[in-house]
Amino acid sequence: MAPVGRPRTFDMEAVLEAAMLLFWEQGYEATSLAQLRETTGLSSASLYGAFSSKEGLFEKAVEHYIAGPGSVTDVVADEAVSPREAVARLLHGSIDMQTDTSHPRGCLVALSGTVRAAGAGEAGAEGAGTEEAGAGETGVRKVVAARRAADRARIRACVVRGIASGELAEDTDVDGVTSMIHGFLLGISTQVCDGTPARHLHAAADAVLANWNAQGR
Repeated sequence: MAPVGRPRTFDMEAVLEAAMLLFWEQGYEATSLAQLRETTGLSSASLYGAFSSKEGLFEKAVEHYIAGPGSVTDVVADEAVSPREAVARLLHGSIDMQTDTSHPRGCLVALSGTVRAAGAGEAGAEGAGTEEAGAGETGVRKVVAARRAADRARIRACVVRGIASGELAEDTDVDGVTSMIHGFLLGISTQVCDGTPARHLHAAADAVLANWNAQGR
């Protein structure tokens, strides 16, 4: 019979919130295990016991983000509103979230999109070799890439719905319009971090939506 492990003595939600904010502020690469232990209050044993590695904690932190601030993108899948309105809420809501000063600016998923090449990162556990570190960073890329792919798929479905409803012309380039919207969505983070005012970003979102209107005429 397997031995019964010790019950956790920490607040999982509080740990994930702290880790999420740190990863969001600094990115995966720049966040060290020492910083994670300090900000979460976990010992090395507790961190590895609960999450196995830095990568494991990052994956859970991303899930926490997606269920929280990142859920702003879920509106694009809401079929109770018109396709154009869904896209409008997606873009303007994302701008509002990413410029909110109550948390780090930008989008955790977009900002974590670029990490060092496999083999160049920090080990998943202290003392682990380069090969293990590289595997961890590959896993990190997969986590954020999966979310970006999901967002793109939902945007594409919204574009298809826009054609079916007559908001967009029948000969609309579905993948082209999808890339335009998704590219704008991902680009918000870079502009926010560069100090572009929210009002300028909202104006840019309206320009994207004006293009949607033009195609439906």
